[in-house]
Amino acid sequence: MDRPVRIANCAGWLWDRFSGLRDALAGPVDVVTGDYLAEPTLRQLALERAQDPSLGYARSFLAQFTDAVGLLAQRGARLVVDAGGLNPAGLADEVRRVVAEAGLDLTVAHVEGDDLSARLDTLGALEHLDTGVPLADSGLEPTTANAYLGGWGIAAALAAGADVVICPRVTDASLTVGAAAWWHRWGTEDWGALAGAVAAAHVIECGPQATGGNFSGFTSVPRVDDLGYPIAEIAADGTAVITKHDDAGGTVTTDTVTAQLLYEIQGPTYLNPDVTVHLDDVALTAVGPDRVEITGVTGSPPPSTTKLAMTAPGGYESSVAFYATGLDLEAKVALLRTHVERITAGLDLTLLRVDRIGAPVEDPPDQWAAAQQILVTAQSRTRRPVDAQHFVAPMTGLFLPGYPGLYVNPLKVCAPVVEYWPALVPVDVLDHVVVTADGTRTPVKDTPVRVTPGGQRPSDEAPPLPDLGPTRRAPLGLVAHGRCGDKGGNSNVGFWARDEAWDWLRATLSTERLRALFPDAADVEVERHEFPALRAVHFVVHDVLGKGASSNGRPDIAGKAVAEFLRARFVEVPECLL
Repeated sequence: MDRPVRIANCAGWLWDRFSGLRDALAGPVDVVTGDYLAEPTLRQLALERAQDPSLGYARSFLAQFTDAVGLLAQRGARLVVDAGGLNPAGLADEVRRVVAEAGLDLTVAHVEGDDLSARLDTLGALEHLDTGVPLADSGLEPTTANAYLGGWGIAAALAAGADVVICPRVTDASLTVGAAAWWHRWGTEDWGALAGAVAAAHVIECGPQATGGNFSGFTSVPRVDDLGYPIAEIAADGTAVITKHDDAGGTVTTDTVTAQLLYEIQGPTYLNPDVTVHLDDVALTAVGPDRVEITGVTGSPPPSTTKLAMTAPGGYESSVAFYATGLDLEAKVALLRTHVERITAGLDLTLLRVDRIGAPVEDPPDQWAAAQQILVTAQSRTRRPVDAQHFVAPMTGLFLPGYPGLYVNPLKVCAPVVEYWPALVPVDVLDHVVVTADGTRTPVKDTPVRVTPGGQRPSDEAPPLPDLGPTRRAPLGLVAHGRCGDKGGNSNVGFWARDEAWDWLRATLSTERLRALFPDAADVEVERHEFPALRAVHFVVHDVLGKGASSNGRPDIAGKAVAEFLRARFVEVPECLL
């Protein structure tokens, strides 16, 4: 069709807002997409399926769909979601049941081909995507192994007449890319258009993060307590405008879109199963109220491999949150560490962390302002070292011999640990198919043109600082916005500033300065990239999140607050920028 396709998002994770689908349908849209699968989610779905073989999909989506199916039919919009998880066929059947009970006529199809858990022995020597450690040497026995599929199965299902397409593990962007490719009848080698759709998809895939959620400038966002969901209007050439329904809360600005563009990327080269996206020259332009155009994105052939996300039982985790209050704080924490070392001596632990969270204020106005949390976290391959008898009870037994004012809240006892283990597999091992209601299985044809992926090209190191006159120490966040994300054990964090501060920002945020501001990055690999048209400096900090969000034991498991921590750090800022 000639006009742009309007694609709305209704979910960015498994437990996003219940009303998301209804909210996305509050105005005219052609397609609604929903992303329910974060990296560790398939392990959670696997645990549910182990209890009930009919499960393994996102039950939260089914509730949303039941609530809004009538509105979906009324709008005449298509719906594409990855809520199928480990059981897309089962969810498709449930969706058909809901449609029938509502007396509606909607066609439902699903996509398969991501699940390689029964074929791991045939895939050769799988190596960890970041560390290179062979799976055979990891000691893990994966219970889920799902390859990231592209969008051509979605496009084929829509072209065959599906009103609802249930997907398993596809890339977050594939939901939107497949819908746009169907609408505009793109070919598998329309690299530029496909790349533009991936960029637009990346902006809307996390829902209200594009309209002011998780945004460092949130205090200026209208109706920040009632954010709407974003819409991508994608043209035939792949250029896109990000917007929202007129009556929805929040806002769409170049800053909110920049924030999401910089979220969870690994540099200017963004690999997807359908296209390699080049963001080096991506540019944003406000073209109206709550309307931001994305241009400058280019594409090239996709890689010959795709990511295989495996999860495996990783043992058990227990934690005890202690609090220390008031004076002699260092001595109190030192005494607690001594007790922790004594209690854990001889226990067969795979991880032990003692994390101090917060700091008491001077002359505290109430008891809670005088407190610091000390979180003690332990993991083991077996239950015994971290069970109530051997770990938790001795820790809580410190009430009497511990420091003055010791109290504990909350406790975690023997929670299962999920190991996340990413690898790469050749795309040609996948059996990507579309399955219609009558059971017909149609193989998906995608591009035969693939390349061996190259590494990211780090930007040149920071230039010398410009002379902008007198400076004073101030938080970095007074001048720069920030957004961070996670990919496995890596944290990415990007900063951007207004035009007059760009030269200062890129000169200030060198790799050396990032290491100084972020002590956790002192001894790990750090990649630095610049996005000049966004006035942004972006870093990938390797291995700082340990083995990933599902198993690292950090208080901030996914590194969601890294950018806000760094924005709070003091640097020398020219007074003219303040």
